[in-house]
Amino acid sequence: MSTVTLSVLDHASITEGSTPGRALRDARDLARHAERLGYRRFWLSEHHNMQAIASAATSVSLGFIAEGTSTIRVGAGGVMLPNHSPLVIAEQFGTLESLYPGRIDLGLGRAPGTDPRTMMALRRDHSAASAFPHDVQELQSYFEPAEPGRPVRAIPGEGLRVPLWILGSSLFGAQLAAQLGLPYAFASHFAPDALYEALKAYREDFRPSRQQAEPYAMAGVNAFVADTDAEAHRLFTSMQQAFLGTVRGARGLLRPPVDSLDTMWRPGERERLEHMLRYSFVGSPETVRRKLELFVTDTGVDEVMVSSMIYDKQARLRSFELLADVAGLNGPSAE
Repeated sequence: MSTVTLSVLDHASITEGSTPGRALRDARDLARHAERLGYRRFWLSEHHNMQAIASAATSVSLGFIAEGTSTIRVGAGGVMLPNHSPLVIAEQFGTLESLYPGRIDLGLGRAPGTDPRTMMALRRDHSAASAFPHDVQELQSYFEPAEPGRPVRAIPGEGLRVPLWILGSSLFGAQLAAQLGLPYAFASHFAPDALYEALKAYREDFRPSRQQAEPYAMAGVNAFVADTDAEAHRLFTSMQQAFLGTVRGARGLLRPPVDSLDTMWRPGERERLEHMLRYSFVGSPETVRRKLELFVTDTGVDEVMVSSMIYDKQARLRSFELLADVAGLNGPSAE
């Protein structure tokens, strides 16, 4: 297949028997590995009150990743803006851009990334998501050069024009990204239903902006690549167990893979997970090659962002290495 632009979405997963510090150091090692292989960007997600995710303080975590790499773009996939003041995010990512110029991305989502009780603990209210379009534009304004007499300025941040992305899993985000002329990333790795409709709306309604002259779309997939289909499917069971815990309201640390989940399913759970994780490419390099090629052809996306919740660190690194070969990546990432 022709070369595909690939990037990494990581969650700094905390595995059973590990710690948040170890998870963040493993994420940095994965970022270095992805950089050497030719992945374009490495993003961390923002989630709160989740036992298995170490990247809740996303901008702090990204600084650690950026300091340990040199060419790969580093960013948030994404910052859940309703949890934050736009000014504070502008200052945080302005600081990152000042320290690691030309390498920082800022993906923005309107979901809280947590449960309602935790959302309240973050000092935000239930109506915050309705202000998302306004908050995005306010944040964007802080990255513009200063205007005379402006009373509130983001320092660092002012004039740096950190690239913004809109993240979403529905038509809302697609339409907002099109209206503002921003690149768009669809969360098809866990919320696949509106993928094609959202991409169509984004491309048809796109308005050129200073940041983006043409529409640029990314879609998320899960990838578990091993030497054999059987081994890849075994690795995939860690992610399946994690999502099963989410469905049951019983999240925990990322668990080791198992030979079979057949004895774990309750009625309807298997079908629900298969639907949620529809865009999971699991198998040997040749198996994944066919699935990835079909996905890129069907969606027409400009870039694919890969999530791989693999329990064993070496197996995770190996999966990304095999995937890089499948996609025809050519070495150190650079814009």
